[in-house]
Amino acid sequence: MFGLKKPLERLSKHHKPSASASKSNPFDLDDDNKKHTLKPSNKISPQPTKKNHSFNPFDDDVVDDEVEKRSFKNHFRDSGGVENQTLQELESYAVYKSEETTRTVQGCLKVAQGIRSDATRTLVMLNEQGEKITRTHHKAVDIDHDLSRGEKILGSLGGIFSRTWKPKKTRSITGPVIIRGESPKRRVNHLETREKLGLNHLPKPHSRTHEPLPESAGAYQKIEMEKAKQDDGLADLSDLLSELKNMAIDMGTEIERQNNGLDHLQDDVDELNFRVKQSNQRARRLLRK
Repeated sequence: MFGLKKPLERLSKHHKPSASASKSNPFDLDDDNKKHTLKPSNKISPQPTKKNHSFNPFDDDVVDDEVEKRSFKNHFRDSGGVENQTLQELESYAVYKSEETTRTVQGCLKVAQGIRSDATRTLVMLNEQGEKITRTHHKAVDIDHDLSRGEKILGSLGGIFSRTWKPKKTRSITGPVIIRGESPKRRVNHLETREKLGLNHLPKPHSRTHEPLPESAGAYQKIEMEKAKQDDGLADLSDLLSELKNMAIDMGTEIERQNNGLDHLQDDVDELNFRVKQSNQRARRLLRK
């Protein structure tokens, strides 16, 4: 029939999206961000630590002592000098200086004790060195005896008509020279025994014991107590210095003795060397015949 028309285009065809529709919506981004930010977190946020405001009644005393000692060290320069201090502060300052002097004396005493320990070990080593030099010199004397017998044998060798050979000797072998007198060996043995027993590291029992002062003791009593400690420390230091002086004298004596012994040993060794060369020449001449 002529009244029929072509079917209309299907309305199901897809239309192209417009450019404006493809653009992102800023509100959608906000919604997404809210979704991400509003998610509950499983992490537990750390609780702020509470400061301990407990009051220690001794803190103020410690701070005051530190401030007081600081002012003592700089001689009250920050507080107007010594002239502008109260009597109580000056008494505390005098006690502080007395204690400081006592510590200085005790430090000097420890240094002297360390020097004595080192000097003891040095004296022991010197004594051992001297004994080694003496033993070496005795060995040189033994070599002289053996060499004399060898020289006699070399002199008896040769033909009937050969001339007799006698070694030339410029000097005789003297051996170690023993110097009479008090040797430091006895002192070395005594010091070595004390070193093994650990007595050299302790002060001599010269210092007397001091009873502790009561808490109510005044500045004058504290200063007198420190003076007594200083006197005892200085007395011990004087004894140590006297002992160090004697040890230094013994070291000088031992070193001088060893130097003389080395000179005599060198002379004997030179003589033995000269005679050994002569004996070798005599032996070579006999072998040529």
